[in-house]
Amino acid sequence: MRLVLIFVLAAVSVAVAAPAPQIQEYAVPPGSGPHDVAPATDGGVWYTAQRSGELGHLDPRTGQTRHIKLGEGSAPHGVIVGPDGAPWITDGGLNAIVRVDPASRRVQRFPLPSDRGRANLNTATFDGRGVLWFTGQNGIYGRLDPRGGRVDVFEAPRGRGPYGIATAPDGSVYYASLAGSHIARIDLASGATTVIEPPTPRQGARRVWSDSKGRIWVSEWNAAQVGVYDPSTGRWREWRLPGSNPMAYAVYVDDQDMVWLSDFGPNNALVRFDPAREAFEVFRLPSTPANVRQILGRPGEVWGAESAVDKLVVIRTR
Repeated sequence: MRLVLIFVLAAVSVAVAAPAPQIQEYAVPPGSGPHDVAPATDGGVWYTAQRSGELGHLDPRTGQTRHIKLGEGSAPHGVIVGPDGAPWITDGGLNAIVRVDPASRRVQRFPLPSDRGRANLNTATFDGRGVLWFTGQNGIYGRLDPRGGRVDVFEAPRGRGPYGIATAPDGSVYYASLAGSHIARIDLASGATTVIEPPTPRQGARRVWSDSKGRIWVSEWNAAQVGVYDPSTGRWREWRLPGSNPMAYAVYVDDQDMVWLSDFGPNNALVRFDPAREAFEVFRLPSTPANVRQILGRPGEVWGAESAVDKLVVIRTR
């Protein structure tokens, strides 16, 4: 009897040690229009304040924010943290890549070549060599080598649409084309692309992310699905999000290889997909409509920018 009791108590203690994920929202200054987020090296969170033309920083411990102006005409879209620990921004208003020094707040701009016109810059990622790659919805993608500051721009193979972009563990880079309904792998040496077609026609591939195995996950906006492409086999799989009229916008894979999506539909939620069980879990957001356009995170935290309500949201998973 004693042995049985010890076993039961041990089981209870394990269950108590795994609390349910917790959702918390943080208000940012009114009129910010937060678009993308990126966890900072200091424990805070960077976000692009698209409507005010600024880069914001949130301290989750205090809820305090500070903003850095990026320049006249700025309309920042994406933000990531580079290998140097600094935030790097794709700024559609400035038609430039922008770096902000986190200590001095110095703003450094890398404009696109003057003959390229407005690219409608979207998202960026660093490859395994420390080169930044970026997308522009007006039919371009490009690269910036921070060591020399040179910006190269390439025509997308099917014109308009390049949107989300991400790097796999082997350093390779993939982007999604929303208008073109495909993903593409970039040859990092030549800059050429290989188009990869998802199974569902006109699915509206919006954003991409890689898991630890190098599989490429895709949010399919028009099809209300999440898809995955395995480069090692060339195989695709797709799953429809739960609920009525889901709208899959952002995708992110966390450190446990759980796949997160933002749902713009009536669910108004962040959705977690477990690839091992092929099961979804829906986390409805407190504010509605939240319109989370991008997701990023760090171990134990999944962050999103609630662009419609001037808030950031975090789900703490452990």
